[in-house]
Amino acid sequence: MDDSQSDGLFDGFREECGVFGIFGHPDAANLTYLGLYALQHRGQESAGIASWEGRRIAVEKDMGYVADIFTEARLSRLPGKSAIGHVRYSTAGESRLENAQPIVYNTNKGPLALAHNGNLVNAQEIRQELEAEGAIFTTSSDTEVFLHLMARSRRDSIVGALRDALARVRGAYSVVLLAGEKVIAARDPQGFRPLTLGKLGDAFVVASETCAFDLLDAEPLRDVEPGEIVTFDAGGVASAAFAMGHRTAFCVFEHVYFARPDSVVFGRGVADARRAFGRRLAEEHPAPGDVVVPVPDSGVFASLGFAEASGIPYGMGLVRNHYVGRTFIEPKQSIRHFGVKVKLNAVRTVVSGRKVVLVDDSLVRGTTSRKLVRLLKNAGAQEVHLRISSPPTTNPCYYGIDTPQRKELLAAQKTTEEIREFIEADSLGYLSLEGMLTAAGRNENHMCAACFSGRYPLPFGGVDEQRSLFSRF
Repeated sequence: MDDSQSDGLFDGFREECGVFGIFGHPDAANLTYLGLYALQHRGQESAGIASWEGRRIAVEKDMGYVADIFTEARLSRLPGKSAIGHVRYSTAGESRLENAQPIVYNTNKGPLALAHNGNLVNAQEIRQELEAEGAIFTTSSDTEVFLHLMARSRRDSIVGALRDALARVRGAYSVVLLAGEKVIAARDPQGFRPLTLGKLGDAFVVASETCAFDLLDAEPLRDVEPGEIVTFDAGGVASAAFAMGHRTAFCVFEHVYFARPDSVVFGRGVADARRAFGRRLAEEHPAPGDVVVPVPDSGVFASLGFAEASGIPYGMGLVRNHYVGRTFIEPKQSIRHFGVKVKLNAVRTVVSGRKVVLVDDSLVRGTTSRKLVRLLKNAGAQEVHLRISSPPTTNPCYYGIDTPQRKELLAAQKTTEEIREFIEADSLGYLSLEGMLTAAGRNENHMCAACFSGRYPLPFGGVDEQRSLFSRF
């Protein structure tokens, strides 16, 4: 993805968040750790695990990567057979430990822990109302709104209180809740963000993506349906609908970029969807190339599809350095032009003297694409034809993905030809919106493609103010 990496070397769309929960396993916290490890791509700023130890909720969370936070000592402080976890990405300025999840509250319903992937579009309105009534918020996260609403519910049961809270909020949310030994999962009526149920022996698991189940050898069962609450407790599994959406709005960008290619999301294999995007892209925008080269790792499966449909050979003409960490120190200013080479480098024997079809999943600000075009031409490529396996990104997301403002999105300011000139490619082609949705197997009545179309499936208000107040999850 052009400008997409969350380690600071690129600028653009940022990962969202990942949630995981498990009920009924003696190694609940350890398995949650593994589940979060598999979901690390969804957020790298902080991670946390909460478990029920029989009398209280134990919680461990910190800033950084899952593997760095959860030592054996920290995991040993998380006993119990039920646990939930969270990996987080936030907007700039909100990367603070107090916003790390799960958020834990002691309430009149007992101790609660909650983890959330998504964004509430009416969070500011509810927060102001609650603060006027005396509520004290300890984070700047919209997730905390859920817990305040639950604590104020007059219903006796946890599920009843959650129903009351969900009746008040609007937006994108896949949540997992730990309440005593209960683990509860819920998904918004439009189903913006993925959430899947699985089974591990006699234990039940829930996760943002099925790749977390693969690591545990858990069996995927089904998605949590839009507008559904699923409860796991000593009595078994209970399911109830709390709302019916007029339409689903599955985020197409999960298939374009965010989800891992080895996951099944919204009932479709992510790798299969991306390959289909690439095949359709080759039909819509053929290129006079000698070799199809993916931008690692985001463009790999789309480029395979493009190569299959076009008959142009596939070649790994760019190699990614996977060992560049978040704390990479830039060299002195006198050492120039290192730029994107820190992360990616060209394979001269693959691209030299050839017309290269460079395939990536999206183009946000365009600066990285320009660097890659220059990198390939400096390595001897005769021509570079850039193909993007999604439509032009012209609008920000308000449903749980941190995106640049519209004025920072290149396609919102320039024509395709102007973008081609800016990135210095010999040609540029985007997958059409219709082509993307057709390849995804759904239409715009079932998927959210607002970042491409500007047609938002759920109304929102005061979003600019929300961006300054609330983190993206």
